[in-house]
Amino acid sequence: MNKKTLVLGASDNIERYSNKAVKKLLAYGHTVEAIGSKQTTIENITVHKEPIMFNDIDTVTLYLNPQRQQTYYNYILSLKPKRIIFNPGTENFELVQLAEKNNIETIEACTLVMLSTGQY
Repeated sequence: MNKKTLVLGASDNIERYSNKAVKKLLAYGHTVEAIGSKQTTIENITVHKEPIMFNDIDTVTLYLNPQRQQTYYNYILSLKPKRIIFNPGTENFELVQLAEKNNIETIEACTLVMLSTGQY
């Protein structure tokens, strides 16, 4: 099933896990939106520098450390995703609490592993 996913913290650096996640999500047939620190592209996906009000986001997968996430709290909640995936190094109790208050599922896991093991 296609789960429209926002990769927050996307990078065009092929060594970064956010870059690998964009590519793997596409390979598994998911629609991908991306926001990063600079306007660029990964595969055929535009990485936007500014938050955009995307429609129908199922999953937000985080590749930002907790301090960098703070400016995105209201944005993430406004998208009303079904779930937020906190990849290793992005764990954030404050955002987990905000998400749960807004009936958004939170998962501490690796998007790449979830895709590989059929848990996405």
